Amino acid sequence: MSSRLSPQEMLTKLISFNTVSDRSNLDLIAFVEDYLTDLGIQSLRVPNETGDKASLHARIGPAADGGVILSAHTDVVPVEGQNWSKDPFSAWVENDRLYGRGAADMKGFAATVLAKAPDFVKADLKTPIYIALSYDEEVGCFGAAPLVQDILATGARPDFAIVGEPTNMKVVTGHKGIAVLRTRIKGHPVHSSQLHRGVSAISAAAKLISWLDGKTADNKAKSDPDCGYEPPYTTLHCGTISGGQAHNITAEDCEFVTDIRLLPEENAVDWIAAYRQFAQAEVLPDMQAISPDCRIEIEELANVPGLQAEEDGRAELVARRLTGDNARNLVVYATEGGIFQDHGVSTVVCGPGSIDQAHQPDEFIELSELNRCSAFLDRLIEGLTNKDHNRV
Repeated sequence: MSSRLSPQEMLTKLISFNTVSDRSNLDLIAFVEDYLTDLGIQSLRVPNETGDKASLHARIGPAADGGVILSAHTDVVPVEGQNWSKDPFSAWVENDRLYGRGAADMKGFAATVLAKAPDFVKADLKTPIYIALSYDEEVGCFGAAPLVQDILATGARPDFAIVGEPTNMKVVTGHKGIAVLRTRIKGHPVHSSQLHRGVSAISAAAKLISWLDGKTADNKAKSDPDCGYEPPYTTLHCGTISGGQAHNITAEDCEFVTDIRLLPEENAVDWIAAYRQFAQAEVLPDMQAISPDCRIEIEELANVPGLQAEEDGRAELVARRLTGDNARNLVVYATEGGIFQDHGVSTVVCGPGSIDQAHQPDEFIELSELNRCSAFLDRLIEGLTNKDHNRV
């Protein structure tokens, strides 16, 4: 593995690892470890609780405060049920596009960063560059917090982070957060001709879902259309629901999953608390008046903070200098950026490719985007080798 790989070659290699979130990513992590070791770069794993997945981080340059974290997730979304024209885990190139699962979201950024690692090593860096690769971003950003905590535990304090989600190399300074909840309801089944003696879990679910829809409507009514987000308000949405046994039995069980896409200045904890309060105070008492065995259980599956635009943020300042992009760019999807920011690291989202290709069949990235990202990293190196490295 001593020969140098181009971003395109590295991306082809990364795509060959099937790292759909329900699978292990350890083969990819082992490949990156070996690759970095050949370059004389020590890396550290941050395993999950079961040991079947891991994040990885590596520092290049001096063990000093300052510098940048270049962050990417290694997992990808499933391909089942999608109409791919070729094997999604064997990259192919057509019409100056590289196709494969994860090409845009977001192995393209990881590949370009790794391909540039030899240049990082050769450069006389005044402050370090950190490579950070996480797991399970697609299912709840579960790997990011342990990863950034492990980086900060080394004792050095990076100045800023760039999360390389696909933005066409535009500088994104804010995005919404997301909380995912599972609600399980236990009712009391009776023959539907004796409805007054039973408790329908589905009817209770309807009340809760109506509350969610009502809050979304309230948020819309008082929203600020100039806030930069589309839609410009927090949304509460029921995505899946199941329950009931037959048309003539009051449903004993019902389960549904909700996501809350919240403006970054809002806190998911507040929304979850309000939802729990409504369930416990307004819905459950009537249920338990008929049967004390009735229950409403609300489980938090994920909680990813939004990314807030920073006043005079170091990450934004650097990314705008390196890209020349001075536009206001906000997105409604969530990334790991809010997690880095929550740990005190100035953060922006900026990476190659288009979010329009994310999660799609025949996902692709324009080869020109890899070239733009490579040039961006060249300018970053130049800035971090300057004696006045604060100019970067």
